[in-house]
Amino acid sequence: MGDVLTGFHAAWEFASDSVLIRYERGIRTPRLFQALGERRVPLAALADVTVTGGRRGSVVLRAEPRPGADPLMDAADGQLKEGSDPYRLVLPAERAGLAERRAEELRDRLTETGPADRHLVAAPEAPLGFKAYDGRAAFDGTAVRFRWSWTGASTEKWKAGDQSFAVGDLGGVEWRSPEVFEGHLRLLPREAGAAPDPSARPDQDPAAVVFGRGYGPVHESLPFAAAVLAAVRAAAPAPVAAVAAGRRDPADIAERIRHLGELHRAGLVTDDEFSVKKAELLAEL
Repeated sequence: MGDVLTGFHAAWEFASDSVLIRYERGIRTPRLFQALGERRVPLAALADVTVTGGRRGSVVLRAEPRPGADPLMDAADGQLKEGSDPYRLVLPAERAGLAERRAEELRDRLTETGPADRHLVAAPEAPLGFKAYDGRAAFDGTAVRFRWSWTGASTEKWKAGDQSFAVGDLGGVEWRSPEVFEGHLRLLPREAGAAPDPSARPDQDPAAVVFGRGYGPVHESLPFAAAVLAAVRAAAPAPVAAVAAGRRDPADIAERIRHLGELHRAGLVTDDEFSVKKAELLAEL
């Protein structure tokens, strides 16, 4: 194969056993792509490759990663918007034929389609850090540290003090996109079976940082979550959770709806956001 296919915001360089994806840096390039820089994706990490029609006279070449093969996609858990999908290459429509040939060549080289038993795509390298609404998060490869902000952190977090979590003590990571209400990154303790406490609100949980409106952007928080998840999985080969959701206590649902109502009345949540999130919370009962 051995050549390059350049599209909008990225270029794919094809090798016999992998695809090197180089993301552009520019004002219009999704910020997640800029944060990733480039990624080498082994063909063993892919389940399929497709070509579909895109918007405004474009064609989309997309690789489908195998479940469990990429810590970034494991951490994202389907929450990324289409435009921020790192496995999606948008091309002018006139290059549809070339895209089809490349897709066919790649499909011929794929050998596995089921879940991977280990991460095959490298995670972003530590050290990493980002600023959330209620504190700063840092990861040096061996431990995650949360340093609380005096303007945003809750009383519960201030009482608990700044936090440090060794990778060996973690069971997983729960990432909720900053682009939705109650976005946060929460560290899951190994002794709890990698399941978050459903009664613990992220803004009060010392094992979580919350993003808030306008804070904790995807382009910083998701690679961070992926790096932590990869380190946890490497330290403990047993299955770990990227996310874990359970049915919530009715009292907790009522408290969250009350909090949502306060934000709505204060004008921090729109009518549509209030309706959608309230329906989601009620569905968890």
